[in-house]
This record gives sequence, C-alpha cells and structure tokens, in this order.
Amino acid sequence: MEYREIVAVTGLGGLYQLLTTKSDGAIVRNVTDKTTKFISARQHNVTPLESIEVYTTGDNVRLHEVFQKMQEHEASIPLADSKSNDNNAIKSYFVSIFPEFDQERVYVSDMKKMLKWYDVLKANDLLHFEMMEAPAEEEGAAEAAPAEAAKAEAAEEKPAKKAKAKKADEMDAAPEAEEKPKKVAKKKKAEGEEAADGEEKPAKKAAPKKKKTEE
Repeated sequence: MEYREIVAVTGLGGLYQLLTTKSDGAIVRNVTDKTTKFISARQHNVTPLESIEVYTTGDNVRLHEVFQKMQEHEASIPLADSKSNDNNAIKSYFVSIFPEFDQERVYVSDMKKMLKWYDVLKANDLLHFEMMEAPAEEEGAAEAAPAEAAKAEAAEEKPAKKAKAKKADEMDAAPEAEEKPKKVAKKKKAEGEEAADGEEKPAKKAAPKKKKTEE
C-alpha cells in the first residue's frame, strides 16, 4: 500500500485504499480497520489524496507538501480529536508551518480533516513522499532525451550533407571529365577522316598521257 493508492470517499470518514474501479463504482479497503467494501458511484465520489491541492496566497500546493511540513513540525501538532484545541489554536498551528495558507479559503474544518488524515497515514506508515517527485523527474528526463537525440541527429546530419555536396561536385565534375575526352576523340576522329581523304587523293593516279603515235 502506497500514498498514491489512498483516497478519500465523500460520505465516509477516514481514508481508503483504492483496490479497483468499476463502471458503477469502486472497491475500497479501509486503511484503519482493513475492511473491504463496494461503493456506488451514484452515492459517493472518490478523490485520490495526491490530486488534492490546498489554497495559498500564491500558487496552490499539493496536500502531501502540507503533510511534509507537519512532519517537520510534528512536536507541535495539535491533537485532531482533542476538545481542548479550539479553532484558533489549530489555525495558528497551520499558519505557523505554512504562512502562505489562504486563511479565507482554507477553513478550520479542512485543517481538522488534514490532522485526522495525517494521524491515519502516520499510523499506517504512509508518510513517504519520495515517489511523489518521480513523475516530474521522469518527465524532465523524457524531455531531455529527445533534445539529446535531436542534437545527435543534427551532428550526424551535417557530415551527411557534406558528403552529399561532395558527391554532387563529383557528379558535376564527372560529366565534364568524361566530356572532354569525347571531344578529343571526336577531334581525332575528324583528323583521321581528313587523313583518310588525304590518302585517297594519292590513291587516284592520274591516267598516263597517251603518246602521240608517229604518222
């Protein structure tokens, strides 16, 4: 059982471990007496403690952050069920550990509920919040991973572009290199034809002049 599994159920006192959800409700186990029961979605609302936020004069804080402050000031925690603790004493305690509390929106009834929940969590060794920061760290790592991958991809892409450019230069140079010999060959062929024409002329011998016969 972990803090993330703990829920509050409207209409029921105490805290519960959420075992499973159904289309028409959920099955929960009482953290204190370990009894299991089905709760109807029509009659009850289930709220995970990790999703609850507390009003402050600035940004809202998550409930477990308040519990952490209570751990740090555990020696002065008022007893939740003590009649000797009046509303002002409870309010003064929470303001002392968390000055940012919005005193107009955080009622004493809410503070008393937090005191009771704290006692239940402490009795069942559920005041461990190390894992509550894990999602943020994993998310940061997940964001960093694509960034690093993009850098690596960019680093690999540059040589590829150079190689491509080089190949293009070679392709441009190749036709020129191949074209020149063709022109030379063509020229030589033309000269060869001329030479052949020149050879044809001597080949045609002039017909010997007929000697005049003596009359």
